[in-house]
Amino acid sequence: MEGEADGLFPREAFPRERTEVAPGAVHVPDWLDAAEQRKLLAACRDWARPPAGLRTVRTPGGGVMSVRQVCLGWHWSAVPRCPDCGRAVRHNPDCPGHSYPYAYTRTVVDGDGAPVKPFPDRLRALADRALRAAYGSGAAAAPYAPGAPYDIALVNFYGDTARMGMHQDIDERTDAPVVSVSLGDTCVFRFGNTETRNRPWTDVELRSGDLFVFGGPARWAYHGVPRTAPGTAPAALGLRGRLNLTLRAGALDRPARS
Repeated sequence: MEGEADGLFPREAFPRERTEVAPGAVHVPDWLDAAEQRKLLAACRDWARPPAGLRTVRTPGGGVMSVRQVCLGWHWSAVPRCPDCGRAVRHNPDCPGHSYPYAYTRTVVDGDGAPVKPFPDRLRALADRALRAAYGSGAAAAPYAPGAPYDIALVNFYGDTARMGMHQDIDERTDAPVVSVSLGDTCVFRFGNTETRNRPWTDVELRSGDLFVFGGPARWAYHGVPRTAPGTAPAALGLRGRLNLTLRAGALDRPARS
């Protein structure tokens, strides 16, 4: 519940607290402080510069997503055929690394063709810290321990009218949790189930600095962003719109998931 900040009372009538939205799916509000948000935003602006910079994302059918994106470590995009076997089929048991209609590549195949920027150590450290914030340590965190290092970042920029339809993150070859960090405008993050794009789902308000992690039984859940709230970013951040960083462990040297 939100209150008015009048010098006597905090903006929050009730502080936002860590919440397990579903088993394995955890929301940690205000995870990054203002200084950390500014540093991460500055890094995102550097990563967005060409070559291999911010681009418009196209769907397999030729449509255009409203979200723009830059990738680090591996480049994610729609592909006309599997990069390994050359076939335009969703499943090919004879191709261990089969990926279609989306795939990870080492160059920006749907843009300027440049090599993708490397995945920085600072983001690997951020992912490790995020897992501890979400799941703690010791025996309780063991089921969520990543079986491969984090090596992929998708940085998505949402303008005032951008949205993201319900989808699964299924192109990685490990069930390591997905780490999501928000900067800028507040959004509605819709977290669904593992079977269908439809209900049941839970709508979560994600603000600048918030962390959302989903792994374990929630790793393959459908999720999306039906809307943002333009102009709600912290004034001191200096960002109009929303940036979302999703950090993933690809394990792309392993066979594709069946």
